[in-house]
Amino acid sequence: WTDYDLEYFTLDKDKVYKIPILKEIMEINPNVTLIASPWTAPWWMKTNRGFVGGKLRSEDYEVYADYFVRYIKEMEKERLPIHAITPQNSPLYDINNPSMRMEADEQADFIAKYLGPAFRRNNIDTKIYIFEQTPDLRQYAYDVLNGTDAAEFIDGTAFKLYGGNISGLSEVHDFFPDKDIIFTEQYISSEGDPTGDLLWHARNVLIGALSNWATIVLEWNLSSNPELTPHTDGGCDICLGAITIDDDATVTRNTAYFGLGHASLAVPRGSKRIDVSWDQSSQAQNL
Repeated sequence: WTDYDLEYFTLDKDKVYKIPILKEIMEINPNVTLIASPWTAPWWMKTNRGFVGGKLRSEDYEVYADYFVRYIKEMEKERLPIHAITPQNSPLYDINNPSMRMEADEQADFIAKYLGPAFRRNNIDTKIYIFEQTPDLRQYAYDVLNGTDAAEFIDGTAFKLYGGNISGLSEVHDFFPDKDIIFTEQYISSEGDPTGDLLWHARNVLIGALSNWATIVLEWNLSSNPELTPHTDGGCDICLGAITIDDDATVTRNTAYFGLGHASLAVPRGSKRIDVSWDQSSQAQNL
């Protein structure tokens, strides 16, 4: 089964919960921007014809680029403009459900020959961020950006911090200073220590990412119920939402809520980084 004309493309499932909630959020704050990052291409475009693992078939690069275009246009019709996309979330982590592996040369080829030109033909100004993996694997970003035809279509590099050091963001920036750096994900464990987690995330994610050239910092995820669901089979069962909402709509505010809330008040949109220093006495970074 295939759908090369995207005849069966639809946002109907998203219209049940996701799109209405996004619209409510936008009504509260019209300045919220949306970043779309797929875990996988549709199964029929993949080498293993499944949702877990596999790769995007080279003969389906073009239709997948069209799929992105269609998605962005359909979301625009819903008055939900997509500020940026990544071609693949965690492209080297192919055991999640769902997931898809995309090597650096494959991502560069997909962007250079298909996704970038498709955006240009359709006058789409949605930003394209590559990589979306951890700093210890940043060679991937170098390989996509360095001397490839993809570079002209790429706005920057996206990071998480499940491995490596946050300083790796600066190393990529130093090689490609004309490209943005953004930080797109970090979860907080339900099994952790709230005080310790808040300090770690403040130091490494909020202050750390912004001190290393990031212009966007996101935590994951927004909310969950007390059972930390819903998630896919095999998905994260310890990933604590910024808020927990129980069956009677009682809201519990968690670590990410307080960290992001404080940072959002202190660093409004349009803020400029003036200086970064190290406080030897407190062993803390000042931003």
